[in-house]
Amino acid sequence: MTRTALVAASAVAALAIAAPTASATPHTVPVKKGHTSVTVAPAIAKALLSNGIAPIVTRPGKPSLTTVGNQPTLKATYPVTGGSLTTNPLGGKILHKGGLKFTNVFNGRSLEVKNFTIDLNKAQLTGRVVGTETRVPVFKLDLSTANVKLTKHGADATNVTLKLTPEAAGALNTTLKTKVFASGLTIGTANTHPRF
Repeated sequence: MTRTALVAASAVAALAIAAPTASATPHTVPVKKGHTSVTVAPAIAKALLSNGIAPIVTRPGKPSLTTVGNQPTLKATYPVTGGSLTTNPLGGKILHKGGLKFTNVFNGRSLEVKNFTIDLNKAQLTGRVVGTETRVPVFKLDLSTANVKLTKHGADATNVTLKLTPEAAGALNTTLKTKVFASGLTIGTANTHPRF
């Protein structure tokens, strides 16, 4: 074998070893527990309340008051109950219990979504509309603002921007008989901490 042929054969062999196989798949790990918190932007909280819209956190979600830029606002924390994540690339779903009920105090109309699912593959948060079997996309997840960290025992994604979907904005305006909700409206931010 000539020197040129030997070099070519070695290069082909090296490429064959380095090339990923067709069966290679991302590593998937089950999510066992954790929590996700949603902080409403102060301007949005003020706009909702001034228009008679009261956001109510439903169990086992836990409401609390916090401040953003020295302004008071609402924070909701929900337990993570399951799901699975792929670690490379990051993807999968994170399941939760609890919900969020919007009530128009001027007319008594309300709409509640519960059992949220964070779908990292579609970059959205969905919820089931109470009283139906319908699951709707509630928020679009803007991950460009997020800080993501993977550890041996879990993942942490902080400062994920939540933008209201067209479906959610339409359903809220129609059900509550209001015009306060708009598609693409930045509702606030989320921090999620699933544990493996």
